[in-house]
Amino acid sequence: MTEFLHIAPLVLACTIPVAVLSVWGMRKLTVCSTTVNVVVLALVPVVVIFAGILGTSGFMFTTELGRTLIVCGVAAAVTVPTAVLLGRRLAAATIWEREAHERERAVEASRRELVAWISHDLRTPLAGVRAMSEALEDGLVIGPAATADYAGRIRRETERLSIMVEDLFELSRVTAGALNLTLEAVAIDEVVDTVVLGARGPAELRGVRLESRPAAMPALALASDQELARVVRNLVANAVRHTPADGTVVVATGQEGGEVYLRVDDRCGGIPVTDLPRVFDVAFRGTDPARSTTSDRTGEPAGAGLGLAIARSLVEAQSGRIEVNNQDGGCRFEVRLPAAQTV
Repeated sequence: MTEFLHIAPLVLACTIPVAVLSVWGMRKLTVCSTTVNVVVLALVPVVVIFAGILGTSGFMFTTELGRTLIVCGVAAAVTVPTAVLLGRRLAAATIWEREAHERERAVEASRRELVAWISHDLRTPLAGVRAMSEALEDGLVIGPAATADYAGRIRRETERLSIMVEDLFELSRVTAGALNLTLEAVAIDEVVDTVVLGARGPAELRGVRLESRPAAMPALALASDQELARVVRNLVANAVRHTPADGTVVVATGQEGGEVYLRVDDRCGGIPVTDLPRVFDVAFRGTDPARSTTSDRTGEPAGAGLGLAIARSLVEAQSGRIEVNNQDGGCRFEVRLPAAQTV
């Protein structure tokens, strides 16, 4: 007991300053990396123990003190690498959690925006269908011609609702990871010819010319035939919708190196530079009133704004990429997919 009372003041005199300095140092290191903080935290006990032993020895550098110093050095040599590995793992986990939280917030914001857009876009055609059906039911529409006109309007609104529901289903499949694609060699010019043939009629009704410019040599993309056709349809429909009458939409294909490209050029007048990064976002129509209204240039509703978002998701699911850039009088949507290996 007497010996303990003798060495206790020396131990406290040596360890308390070290502990205070360690706490002060840790507070100063809060802006440093997680790895540095963990290493310092692991070394503090080693330093405190050494300071306590040094105090009890009366600061006499004896053989026993030298052995203790060696033991503390070995402990530090083992502790530092372990602390570095642990610090890096904690830092990586922290970064992952932060990024996951940011992604979750972005997805939630996108979901709320999508719900708001869909609610708005569904309400308009539903209100129209309801009003026209009530008019027919109440006998307010007189004559075969007027009845046929109302029936045609109801049919068009119903078709538009079906397209919107189909887009929502397709988007949910892609975002939920339920889309299983079988990639094979696909002749991109054949896909384009089929899509252009089907879109030429609606384009002519709008007074828009639709041209295809095939590649000089047959281009085979490693893709899924149906999903690639959906991408081309969405891009062509978007280009036709925003091209004024007497304008021309050009669909060109080709191959550069190990990639096959598809380019859709329109005459929409260009997209504001601030909107370009968000063109492929769900339900985004932009700040330009000409593109953000619920009607296209023919007065028909422009849809839920999911076409480009679906196109991007399908392209990325096929290991490709899609970009948009302004050019003279309009903009260019370009899709690049891996070229299929030919034997």
